[in-house]
Amino acid sequence: PAPEPAAAAPAPATSAAPAGAHVQTAAMPGTITNIHVAVGDKVEVNQPVMVLEAMKMENEVVAEQAGTIASINVAKGDMVNPGDELFSIA
Repeated sequence: PAPEPAAAAPAPATSAAPAGAHVQTAAMPGTITNIHVAVGDKVEVNQPVMVLEAMKMENEVVAEQAGTIASINVAKGDMVNPGDELFSIA
């Protein structure tokens, strides 16, 4: 039999964040249970932005820097893995 064709390399991941924006990623696997902000909202350092439930514990994801929410890349109920983009701040 003929050998199987090599699988195509996956496309490089593209970011939904605008150029120059600070991207925050998930620190652990879990489910997004609540989102407290919308695109365009101003946030301060350590302001709660969303809630990530992992192992039956709710973990608040807070803004790492002050600015304006430039993108939200998840929705309530989404499952995320470590490193997945959650939101960006410009």
